[in-house]
Amino acid sequence: MKNNAMSVAKKLLQKTVPLAPKTYTAYAPANIALCKYWGKRNTALNLPINDSLSISLGKKGTHTTVEPIEGLKDIIFLNHQPVLKTDITYHYITQHLHLFRQCFGQQAFRVISHNTIATAAGLASSASGFAALTQAIIGSYGLSLPQSSHSILARLGSGSACRSIGYGFMWWQAGTRLDGQDSFATPLDCQWPTLQVGILTITTQKKHISSREGMQHTTNTSILYPRWPQEAAKHLQAIKAAIKQQDFKTFGEQVEQNALTFHATMLASWPPLCYWTPDTLQHIQSVWRARENGVKVYLTMDAGPNLKLLFESNQVKAIKQIWPNLDIIQPFVSI
Repeated sequence: MKNNAMSVAKKLLQKTVPLAPKTYTAYAPANIALCKYWGKRNTALNLPINDSLSISLGKKGTHTTVEPIEGLKDIIFLNHQPVLKTDITYHYITQHLHLFRQCFGQQAFRVISHNTIATAAGLASSASGFAALTQAIIGSYGLSLPQSSHSILARLGSGSACRSIGYGFMWWQAGTRLDGQDSFATPLDCQWPTLQVGILTITTQKKHISSREGMQHTTNTSILYPRWPQEAAKHLQAIKAAIKQQDFKTFGEQVEQNALTFHATMLASWPPLCYWTPDTLQHIQSVWRARENGVKVYLTMDAGPNLKLLFESNQVKAIKQIWPNLDIIQPFVSI
């Protein structure tokens, strides 16, 4: 059997016993990658080249309701606005619903989704979006599935969505199987109650190049990309060890180095790919100056212009003096 999204989903769903679909609401948190995933060994299945590690963002994420309706066409609302059938977002969402309809019969849905984090701005809204949609449709059919299956099904919609099936530190193992059945995210058995994440929003505007496009461009053209998987593997092991030991200095240094290596690899593409704005660079430099002045803070960035700051609770007062409008999240307190 050919390994595509439909066949992989069918393997997971064909032995389940669905109930009549009902209205169901689910929530999934956005996640910030501490060790990035960039590049796919299988584009159709969103199978990554390298393992990655993330932290969830508590109440920052996506609420999604699916409601069975009469007719043949899905109706989709995102952030209180109808999504047109000609919009690529409509296509991605309906394709995700088809993964379930192939097993359970044709059923149209009204999908109402709302993000509590900026959409398509490099803040992982697609991750929480597809994770919430996956959870909602599983709940609508009353399916009993292990968390690994939830993660795999979410991954088929958006790679990093597999890390939004859960809270805290989530480790996405790249796996080796061609069908991706061993590529899913699991939580690390570790909490860090004093760890804080600050969202430094530079812009909420949609980024000029999507992560899907940017990833493909980087893997195809960056002269630094061949080094990326091995560097990411080193960072991952160091970050996991630092988490286990609650060693914030090593943790912050490795996370920031991973993020800067990630963006340097994109800059080495041709034409160069840069998600930064002048304000992004200004705030990066402000983080470096803060560290020079004794504030224990580090940064990370996904494929977008916005920064995420990492610090512990004993640094909050100093952090707020520098960035008074910083949106501070306590990932483990939120759980």
